[in-house]
Amino acid sequence: MQAAALGALLLMAGFVVAGPSGFLAWSENEHLLVQQQKQIEQLNSERDHMRNRVKLLDPAHADPDLAGELLRSNLNVAHPDEMVMLLPKQP
Repeated sequence: MQAAALGALLLMAGFVVAGPSGFLAWSENEHLLVQQQKQIEQLNSERDHMRNRVKLLDPAHADPDLAGELLRSNLNVAHPDEMVMLLPKQP
């Protein structure tokens, strides 16, 4: 009976150290947390950028510069006196 209790105790101690939520998994979980927080910051930045563009394209008072940029890039239109220079897109 004592051997079974000792075995169960050792098994529980093993889970405390090397289990999915044990001491060895804490550093990995902290690393994953930091990565996910960086990803959240990046996504928040992208969301704010998109929110600003949507605000600038409000039909009631659209930003003329952004509207002109979108027309030129999406419809390939330009004024007759403009010179078009194609630049590679930045990643």
